[in-house]
Amino acid sequence: MQDAITSLIGAYDATGKYFDRDAMDTLKSFFATGNARLAASSAITANAASIVRKSGSQLFEEVPDLIRPGGNAYTTRRFAACLRDMDYYLRYASYALVAGNNDVLDERVLQGLRDTYSSLGVPIGPTVKGIQIMKQAVMDLVGENADWLAAPFDYMSRELSEKNI
Repeated sequence: MQDAITSLIGAYDATGKYFDRDAMDTLKSFFATGNARLAASSAITANAASIVRKSGSQLFEEVPDLIRPGGNAYTTRRFAACLRDMDYYLRYASYALVAGNNDVLDERVLQGLRDTYSSLGVPIGPTVKGIQIMKQAVMDLVGENADWLAAPFDYMSRELSEKNI
């Protein structure tokens, strides 16, 4: 798992270049938002169960077919699995926020998720909707509408949406 700094250093080292203005701007941005990213992760950690519960409720209100007979969250087991997965997305989003890098999402969430969801026939649309609902809940909780705060949630949504699973 890499963070913004090790990723940047690795990229410049691989090409044998010194840091240029873009690299310095990236580093300045990473450090400038460091305390805010840590505070956001702390708020997520302290409120994770509530975020997942409320986001799940909102998702099931917006897509009620999920909890009706035949829906992917119909049985108690499937309902619990849906909330468990939402908790995974939230936890790994908090890791990505602290790292300032989305690599952890690829390594720990998205690669295995595609295969699992494909084999189980889990629809991606509601998954993406749930991730976006949690993003808004986190933004409301943290009280900030910032690109760095939205980035891990948008990344997961984009990666899931662009894949044919």
